[in-house]
Amino acid sequence: MTHPSLPTPLVSVRGLSKRFAGRPVLSDLSLDLDRGAVTAIIGPNGAGKTTLNKAILGLVRPDAGTIRFDGLDTAGRIDHRASIGYMPQLARYPETFTGRDVLSLLSELRGKGPERDESLIEAFELERFLDQPARALSGGQRQRINAAAAFLFAPQLLLLDEPTAGLDPVASGILKRAIRRVRDAGRAVVITSHILSELQELADTIVFLHEGRIGWQGAVPALLDATGASTLEEAIACLMQHGTLSGHGSVSA
Repeated sequence: MTHPSLPTPLVSVRGLSKRFAGRPVLSDLSLDLDRGAVTAIIGPNGAGKTTLNKAILGLVRPDAGTIRFDGLDTAGRIDHRASIGYMPQLARYPETFTGRDVLSLLSELRGKGPERDESLIEAFELERFLDQPARALSGGQRQRINAAAAFLFAPQLLLLDEPTAGLDPVASGILKRAIRRVRDAGRAVVITSHILSELQELADTIVFLHEGRIGWQGAVPALLDATGASTLEEAIACLMQHGTLSGHGSVSA
């Protein structure tokens, strides 16, 4: 449920379109990312999920449309990035870097101003391997460092791409509790993941992308009701077969 005292969306996307090499990747896409809510972006490979995330980050310039962050148009600006914590599916940094190097570099880039959230550093027990070079770390250890880095500056928006991939059940549970804590604090969370059982557990809102367009947008219970499914996995399978459900998948401008 959206945080009742924070009705204004943190991010508003309207009419977003983007082509790569003449091929449409996003087509007239509109959506809101609410404060105090977890939004799951779901869709088959090539649906436009990564491009949407990068457009919100300001790493991809759309051909048309607007993205407003906290009420301000992001066109030609990058300062909103300081309010976003991004956890890519594969974070790439030099193999000689230690986890401490990564966190220190991020701290230097951000400066002393932002509030810090070091709860995941403690919960993941990162001190045990923060001084080991990346080449010596397992995939799960790297993923824990990536998660801690995304949460580190208490961002207003978390963009998490396959956040639990490579994590054991204990670490996955820690991360899910952290996501709920951020949501309950009135901040916005966006998750892209293929682990639909986890999304059913975490998400307040589902956005299903199909060929760069929104095929469904709404609450998880509404999607289950519309498809007659008992699980999110069954509901998404239905959407992937049909691409959209009539009467859903748009927001007003």
